[in-house]
Amino acid sequence: MARDVLLTRTGFEKLKKELEHLRTVERPAIAEAIREAKSHGDLRENAAYHEAKLKQSRLEVRIADLQRVLETAKIVERPETGENVAHLGSKVRLLIEDFDEEIEVTLVGSFEADPKKDLVSITSPLGSALVGAEPGLEIEVEAPAGVCRYKVLEVIDPENDDGPSSS
Repeated sequence: MARDVLLTRTGFEKLKKELEHLRTVERPAIAEAIREAKSHGDLRENAAYHEAKLKQSRLEVRIADLQRVLETAKIVERPETGENVAHLGSKVRLLIEDFDEEIEVTLVGSFEADPKKDLVSITSPLGSALVGAEPGLEIEVEAPAGVCRYKVLEVIDPENDDGPSSS
């Protein structure tokens, strides 16, 4: 199980779409760019050819990564433990107590994580502290700048995201 990649159903579908796009759109476009660059002659000094080959190499690595992840992915459905318990796929509204600022994060698997989009991995310090959390719980998370204190304000079921579940 250590090799399993945990994904939400949405994350799994998003990765499948990306893989399909890379195979059907990007791969043929890069192959065409390589053919075009080859037609210009000497490949040793052909920057367009070398750039296209580099793009092709990066693309094939991404395709292989996506195939591996999709083959080993374990789609985690929301458990029947209750709506107000944070789990993979939950949106969680938090109060950062030190700054009196509210944020909303979504708990995702490590492959889906993107802090810029407030997608927090359940294996990160914050994510692991939030798994199983309910509204009202106060947590402390070790961060490089020191301990951050949060209060869980709300857990939102992504399948029933039409309003507050608790405050």
